[in-house]
Amino acid sequence: MKEQEVLRRANETLRRENEALRECISTLSAVVLRMSGGLDLDTVLHEAIDGARALTGAACGVITILDDSGQPEDYATSGFTEDERPQLPDVRSLADSADLMASKTFHRTLLRHQGRHVGDILLADKDSGGEPPEDEQTVLVLFASQAATAIANARAHREERRVRADLEALVDTCPVGVVVLDARTARPVYLNREARRIAEGLCLPDRALEDVIDVLRCRFSDGREVALHEFPLVRELSNAQTVLAEEIVLFAPDGRSVRTLINATPVRSGDGVVESVVVTMQDLAPLEELARLQAEFLNMVSHELRTPLAAIQGSAGNGLRVAPALDPAEVHQFFRIINEQADHAQDLISDLLDAGRIDSGTLSVAPEPSEVAELVEGARNAFLGGGSRHAVLIDLPRDLPRVLADRRRIVQVLNNLLSNAARHSPESSPIRVEAACDGVYVAISVSDQGRGVPPEQLPHLFQKHTVLAKGEDQRGLGASGLGLVISKGLVEAHGGRIWAASGGLGQGMQFTFTVPMVEEAGDASGSAPNGSHRLDQRHEPAPILVVDDDPETLRYVRDALAKADYSPIVTGDHRELSRIIKTEKPRLVLLDLLLPGTDGIELMESVPELADLPVIFISAYRRDETIARALESGAADYIVKPFSPTELTARIRAALRRRAGPESFVLGDLAIHYEERRVSVAGRAVKLTATEYDMLRVLSVNAGRVTTYESLFRQLWDGQEFGDPRLVRNFIKNLRRKLGDDPARPIYILNERGVGYSMPAPELS
Repeated sequence: MKEQEVLRRANETLRRENEALRECISTLSAVVLRMSGGLDLDTVLHEAIDGARALTGAACGVITILDDSGQPEDYATSGFTEDERPQLPDVRSLADSADLMASKTFHRTLLRHQGRHVGDILLADKDSGGEPPEDEQTVLVLFASQAATAIANARAHREERRVRADLEALVDTCPVGVVVLDARTARPVYLNREARRIAEGLCLPDRALEDVIDVLRCRFSDGREVALHEFPLVRELSNAQTVLAEEIVLFAPDGRSVRTLINATPVRSGDGVVESVVVTMQDLAPLEELARLQAEFLNMVSHELRTPLAAIQGSAGNGLRVAPALDPAEVHQFFRIINEQADHAQDLISDLLDAGRIDSGTLSVAPEPSEVAELVEGARNAFLGGGSRHAVLIDLPRDLPRVLADRRRIVQVLNNLLSNAARHSPESSPIRVEAACDGVYVAISVSDQGRGVPPEQLPHLFQKHTVLAKGEDQRGLGASGLGLVISKGLVEAHGGRIWAASGGLGQGMQFTFTVPMVEEAGDASGSAPNGSHRLDQRHEPAPILVVDDDPETLRYVRDALAKADYSPIVTGDHRELSRIIKTEKPRLVLLDLLLPGTDGIELMESVPELADLPVIFISAYRRDETIARALESGAADYIVKPFSPTELTARIRAALRRRAGPESFVLGDLAIHYEERRVSVAGRAVKLTATEYDMLRVLSVNAGRVTTYESLFRQLWDGQEFGDPRLVRNFIKNLRRKLGDDPARPIYILNERGVGYSMPAPELS
């Protein structure tokens, strides 16, 4: 009987163990299925820690994952009450969770994937003591292996989504139209922004955009016309013919048309079957407009040069054809005409050379302290000495400060403006020259009582290819010429700006430009001690508020700000803006353009505290109209996603610097006085071209950080993001030579190979 009882008890024990094992396997399978059922990282983390507790009966738990450098990146908790839940401001503190929750005993299980430590599971036992049973540890290790795989898959999915989003943003904002056609139906399945713009300009109002292929016709360069759906590119998709640089004109039934340059490439599956065709189309209208403007510019230059050459040729021909007994007075007049017209031709050639130097960024000025009255008087004498009959009235205050100017160049600017006024006003009306202080500048104005210009044409006066509109009331205005273009380049090379004003036709013109004042000795506006460009001389990092409803963006921006020695304050709730600004007192706000239930521009109007701070918008929208609307609302800057940490911190520093006002920069013997656009090394003045100075300024205001080639192109070459790095290297080479910086052992401009350049940050005193 005893043996039977023992056997019965053994069988009962074995049965219970089998049931427990089956229940454990069932629970493990269910947990793994739930955990592996999604690819959202946050969901996977919460399922993993909840599943670990379900398998072990743990009271609470924490799961952390590590980044590639082995630092905690993200975490999730389970089982804590509201009072117990660790309030961890930084995931790096999670490793000390057991210390934070001293009332519990935590057991740690490593998460490993492909032999690499990717995270940890921390579980608190029910009874808060003792090691978990061996079989429970075995199940937990098995579960941890499955959890690590699920986490790795979720992270890979997140990275893939990020790369896909970046690629889609790149394609959508590409200036060339991109269309993806399905190979079976020859129907468009994707159009980027530029392609939609082209198609919308041709699509009929009652037809869908995707149906544009049915109504458009195309004209080839040889004159053939076919319906778009009969175009060989579409008809022969099954053959996947590659099309290169096919120039066609697309036109709608009502006559609207656009000239495009077409390229097409087939996309094949792994077994070679054509799945789709990618078509790129470039609108040739901007190129045609540029060619037209260039032709008009050449015509203008040819006309201007033809006039003095005709006078020279006529005078020389008359001198050769006349009788030997030519009167000496007549000979003198012929030679006078030849000399004057030769000088005029020389001036035109000099203008052309100056215009070329402005375009290439090599226009150089040599500023020195100068009296405004002397500059104006020199320009007046040169103007009247050229034969002008206009009266020039000068009205200058007696206490006008000296300016930092290249005397010859500023006289050239004034002479250009006086000549422009004389061309467009009657001889009986005077030309006025006035000046006044404008902050740290002196503003000089030249005004006339001539024909004037319509307000909508004022912004185009300083463009090289601009031709003013002609009509009955504007006959004779013609092209604006090179004088205003050169004046703009010369003024900007001095660090000033130039603008025009007019009440309209018949109401005259006024041109005004600014020149920086000389910082006299003992001036209260002198530079700060040691000339550091750093805005915040305090040791505590500047607080920056980040408002965005995307948690990935918040984390990305927070990490970038922390690494740049700022103190980030992040929130996804725009309703907290006013309270956070009042309590945290941030120095700057990074504000998402689109937020749930509102947008950043509305917040600029509804939250008065924002008006007292520089605001930088961050958004995925890069349309010019959107950016202009954001800046017009009072924003300090606008950053388009995706952006790099370098660009983000550089934009923040620039906004804070503008907020604090200009200061000087001193690095060893090198001194840069931003307000005066003056550079010196060991007290010796260094003459730089406009582009050389701007490049040095960009590098210095970003001192301590790498400025990439792309950033330099964006800031120095009209927003262009990509260009030949050799252009930047040539300017850096010239800068180093002028600064006396040894390229082999530089101390001012450091090379970051393949990335860009940097300057060391001056040490704070």
